[in-house]
Amino acid sequence: MKHEFNGNRLKKARLFNGYSKQELAQKINCSDKTIQLYESNKIKTPDDAVMEAISQCLNFPVKYFMEHDEPMENEGTTYFRALLTTPKKYRDEQEIKASIIAQLYNFISDYIEFPKFTPPILSEDTTPEEAADKLRGLWNLGIRPIENINHLVEEKGIVVTTFGMTSDKIDAFSKSINNMYLIAYTSNKTSAARIHFDVAHELGHICMHNATDEDIEDKGEFKKIENEAHSFASAFLLPRESFWGDVQKDPKNISYYSELKKKWKVSITAMIRRSFSLNVISYDEYQMLMRTLQRMGIRKDEPYDDVLITSAPSLLRVAVQMLLDEKVFTAKEFLDELSFSHNLSLNPNTIENLLNLPNDTLSVGKSSPIHYLKLLK
Repeated sequence: MKHEFNGNRLKKARLFNGYSKQELAQKINCSDKTIQLYESNKIKTPDDAVMEAISQCLNFPVKYFMEHDEPMENEGTTYFRALLTTPKKYRDEQEIKASIIAQLYNFISDYIEFPKFTPPILSEDTTPEEAADKLRGLWNLGIRPIENINHLVEEKGIVVTTFGMTSDKIDAFSKSINNMYLIAYTSNKTSAARIHFDVAHELGHICMHNATDEDIEDKGEFKKIENEAHSFASAFLLPRESFWGDVQKDPKNISYYSELKKKWKVSITAMIRRSFSLNVISYDEYQMLMRTLQRMGIRKDEPYDDVLITSAPSLLRVAVQMLLDEKVFTAKEFLDELSFSHNLSLNPNTIENLLNLPNDTLSVGKSSPIHYLKLLK
């Protein structure tokens, strides 16, 4: 059966790469009007030379543009940090990446049993502090510090991934698709303290919020849910009883917060804010500590940021590696079956980047050269 060109796939691949119609047109030497006609299927099939140029430019196989789209059910709102200042093209880029990750997850789920996340049951008047306490209770975390939040949330059934984001206005985002819960954060961040807070913030959205796209486009509503997610993250990472017991010993000493950072794996700034919210320090003392951080030049680049690390997300990486190691698929068979059963033809490096796989995990036809040696007699 002859497959027809799918203009929506061109739009998705373009957005995936963060290109406008004009930018793509310049790269493949045509007009942006032509790109519009391709995407709206007014030109049924570009000629072979144009298809090859599109494929090379966007790093998607030609076959990808000839496949029909699988319907995505139960697709929830995407929560972006700094949504109101983030250009739409960058949000669209991450939306497409999230959609492809969901399709990959669905495909892998045909062969791997993943843990399933069940959101806590919360009433409308549940505060972020109460929600954080409830989740800690459900997960049997007690009041201890969280050593590795990526491993924790993946163990509970939430998919975490990290990849390069073309805009520094996006730190992290979260989304639910087809009953898969996804948290993604920028690979530019390596400090455990910053990663832990970003992931906990998105966890707050997943547990507490069921907003519509219209809700989060409203400036007041967006600010409200962002503040709630922020408060949730603070309470989840720094539980009231145990953190209060630590910080009240010397709550106006920056050096002391630096030492606490090694235990709690949370930024000094976040701990100072938590101290204020717990009434350990006054507003004037809070302001004084923040000015001290600024004066010391450590408001953004804090002590131990280059020392405290947390493990990278691994749930999907381990799943793919298991399929290869157990010989369920070869790399080629994995790619072929993904294309055949889910209408999703992708280049190996695209999947590797999205799922944190080592380079060349899915490369087809590449093997290490063999050295022919002899044993010494």
